[in-house]
Amino acid sequence: MKTQYDIVCLGHYTKDTIISSSGTRHVNGGGFNYGSHVVAAMGLKVAAITKLAREDHVVVDELEKIGVDTYVTYTPKSTCFTLEYPSSNPDERVIYVHSTSEPFTPKEVENISAKAIVISPSIRGEVPEEVVDTLRAKNMRIALDVQGFIRIQLDGKLIHADWPEKERILAKVDVLKTDAVEAESLTGEKDIHKAAKMLADMGSREIVLTHRDGLLVYADGSFFEAAFHPKELIGRSGRGDTCVSSYMAARLEKSPKEATIWAAAATSLKMEAEGPFRRDISEVKELINLRYRGN
Repeated sequence: MKTQYDIVCLGHYTKDTIISSSGTRHVNGGGFNYGSHVVAAMGLKVAAITKLAREDHVVVDELEKIGVDTYVTYTPKSTCFTLEYPSSNPDERVIYVHSTSEPFTPKEVENISAKAIVISPSIRGEVPEEVVDTLRAKNMRIALDVQGFIRIQLDGKLIHADWPEKERILAKVDVLKTDAVEAESLTGEKDIHKAAKMLADMGSREIVLTHRDGLLVYADGSFFEAAFHPKELIGRSGRGDTCVSSYMAARLEKSPKEATIWAAAATSLKMEAEGPFRRDISEVKELINLRYRGN
C-alpha cells in the first residue's frame, strides 16, 4: 500500500439483518463500508481495509466502483449480525451474533500511508492492541470507534463489558467515537457533556459522541453540538460510522466546530435511507445552509 491516502477506513464487513417497526431488511454493513462511502463522496482519496467471506465480495465491488481502493483478506466466514430496534430511539437496539471473521494483524496495516485512519471494529478482538500500536508509530491521525472494544459476545448477544485496557489504548488515539450508551458504560455518567470530558481526560484529544438527537464533540477544551435533521428516520444502522468518518474527513481542513456541523448534516442525509451514504455532496452543503446557519 504505497499510495498516500487522505483517509483509510478499517474494520470487518458485517452481513446485517435489521429488524424494526418498518420490517426486516438485509444490509451490507460494517464501519469501513459506511465510512468509505461518505469519504469518497466528499472527493477524498480513500482506502478500505476489511475481512470477509469471498461470497460477500459484492460490498468490495461496490466500493471499487465509486473509486475506493480496497485491501481485502478473505476468511472462511463473514461477521454476521441481527440488529433489532425495539423503538424509534436509535440508541436502543439488541444485536445477535451468528458468526465472526478473523482478527486483523499488524502485517495488514504495516505498509499503510494516510493522513488519518478510522478504526471501526464491531466486537472486541477484531482489532488487537498491537494493530493500534503499529498505526500509532506512523505519522497519521487515529480515530477509534469504542464499540469494537467494549462489546463482547455472551450467549449469542453483543453486550458491553468492562475494558481494563481502556486508558492505555485511549492514550494512543487522537479521536474517540462513542454513543451516549457506550459513554455511560465507560464512565458511569449519564450526562453526555460530563462523560465526554471524562473520556478526554483518559487520553483522546477529541471526543465524537452521537446521541438520539445529534452530535456532541469535545475538542480543545470546548463543546460543539449539532442536531440531526433527517426528513425521515430509516437508515439507523451505520449512523455512528458515517458520522465519525465524515468528521475525520472534514477535520483534515476544517475546525472542530465546522467538522461537527458537516458530520451532523451528512449523517442526517444518510439516515434517510438504508445502507451507506449515497447522496450528492452538494446536498450536504444545501442542508447546512438550510438548517445549521445559526450554529
